[in-house]
Amino acid sequence: MGSLLKTVQEVALEGGQVPEYFLYKDGHGGSRDVPFIDIPVVDVGLLATSSQELQKLNSALTNFGCFQAINHGMSVEYLNRLREITREFFQLPLEEKKKYLKQENDIEGYGNDNVYSDQQKGDWNDRLFLSLYPEQQRRLKLWPENPKAFRSIVHEYSEKIKSISEIILKAMARSLNLEENCFVEQYGERSKLNGRFTLYPKCPRPDLIVGSKPHGDASAITLLLQDQSIDGLQILKDNQWFKAPSIPEALLVNVGDQAEISSNGAFKSAIHKVLTNSERERISLAVFYVPELDKLVGPLEGLIDESRPKLYTTVKNYVNTYLQYYHQGKKAIEETKIQY
Repeated sequence: MGSLLKTVQEVALEGGQVPEYFLYKDGHGGSRDVPFIDIPVVDVGLLATSSQELQKLNSALTNFGCFQAINHGMSVEYLNRLREITREFFQLPLEEKKKYLKQENDIEGYGNDNVYSDQQKGDWNDRLFLSLYPEQQRRLKLWPENPKAFRSIVHEYSEKIKSISEIILKAMARSLNLEENCFVEQYGERSKLNGRFTLYPKCPRPDLIVGSKPHGDASAITLLLQDQSIDGLQILKDNQWFKAPSIPEALLVNVGDQAEISSNGAFKSAIHKVLTNSERERISLAVFYVPELDKLVGPLEGLIDESRPKLYTTVKNYVNTYLQYYHQGKKAIEETKIQY
């Protein structure tokens, strides 16, 4: 059906009555009055040499679907610069940001949710969505020239995240007693990195409006740089919501649907959501590691036996299917599960 006529930032600044598109009548906005969850912290630098750290990674992805990654080769000062440059972009005048406006029914560029149906409920955020890797797939006309350092620091970050992602994926394989390249090879040498710079503006009705509705990611893994000044991300564990703490030097790494499929359910896609806030805005930067679109992604052979049959069908171009389900408030991964 297209995109919203206005950005969420515009709607927030205008005040007045919030469009029905954003409102959940049942108080679906969620509660801030939930406890923090102690997400395991994993030293990325030790994953190649420490069996204890490898076991910690396996336990985190099995029980939480995520972990806090430290010692990944990036300083707090560097990560804070990324946070600041994200904030600087969203503080630009609207006309400047609209130079990078996404086209109707596209996902890349500046804007917000595509609208697929009249029943769809909107997420209270604007984002700049960019293809980061492979480099030749970048659409540089959508890469901001202002702030001045944006392109150079995001290029550098892309290189670092690609390296960190592969270290983690290889460690995930070893933690399951598999050959270390099996995830990387299944996803393809030209797996994509997509970056999502997100602004959650101040919200007049946080009881009725969500920043991002509950979901798992369509990626294999997601590496999230959280805002340091305000919480908002919540993780679902054992059917209860918990606040996800933000550690200044850490990336929150979570399993996406495609790694759950590849691991035959050994690792669980982390269900999460973002709450809105009436007093303060919030930013984040997520990088999604996505298999090549034409690659077949299915449970790895080493994880299938008589005691644990194949639990998921093999998928291709999963992201496209996922988006259709997401905006209906449904989980695409449920459709991939084999019923015995």
